Amino acid sequence: MPYIIIDGPPIRDLDVKRALVKEITDAMEKAFKLPRETYTVLLKENTAENVGVGGRLVIDRREE
Repeated sequence: MPYIIIDGPPIRDLDVKRALVKEITDAMEKAFKLPRETYTVLLKENTAENVGVGGRLVIDRREE
């Protein structure tokens, strides 16, 4: 079964998450031509204090 993992910042609005999962599933269904029920979309939400870029936490970069 195809699956996709999206790592990104938290999405607070549940309706936005629903739309994102639907649109990704639509695209996968179009590409792979398999039934919708075969796709898994996993949203991994990472807060700024848990992500480092260039040796620094993202939260510290925002404060500048």
